[in-house]
Amino acid sequence: MKNKKDNWILIVFILTFILSIIFSFVSNSMAANFNDLVLFIILLVTISIGILFDVIGTSSITAKESSFHALNSKKIKGAKQCVFIVKNGNKISSLCNDIVGDVCGIISGSIGAILSISLSSKSGINSTLVSIILAALISSLTVGGKAIFKKVAIKNADKIVFKVGKLITLFNIK
Repeated sequence: MKNKKDNWILIVFILTFILSIIFSFVSNSMAANFNDLVLFIILLVTISIGILFDVIGTSSITAKESSFHALNSKKIKGAKQCVFIVKNGNKISSLCNDIVGDVCGIISGSIGAILSISLSSKSGINSTLVSIILAALISSLTVGGKAIFKKVAIKNADKIVFKVGKLITLFNIK
């Protein structure tokens, strides 16, 4: 008989697979239709999404559940969702940091490769050099951004989780 942990691993695998297909399809179809500047903006947005979800994931495991029980008892909108987020912090963190964050990292690498090919063919600059510079830029923005905002996420975990909880209520997600 399977336990809940085995089910979670299967859910993570399937969700990652589906998100990768969606993100890859969108980024590859965009690459064919946009100029280099737009691709670069899409690249920055993809990196930013990865960083944002890293912040949410980190906040979900560092926020204090007791803060949200008090708000929930006062029937504050979003507090019930916050309790759920914090109680399931390990799963939320895995979803945000590992699934969305890692998929964004992979997609940003794909966009970087497409952008590298495009830039080197238009400029005549060595494709290896362009590829190395873009890979370094993508890596430093991703790792640096996550490092900077991880500190913010830990320091402001309750505020961040509360904003996410309120956002969830806007979309009426159960």
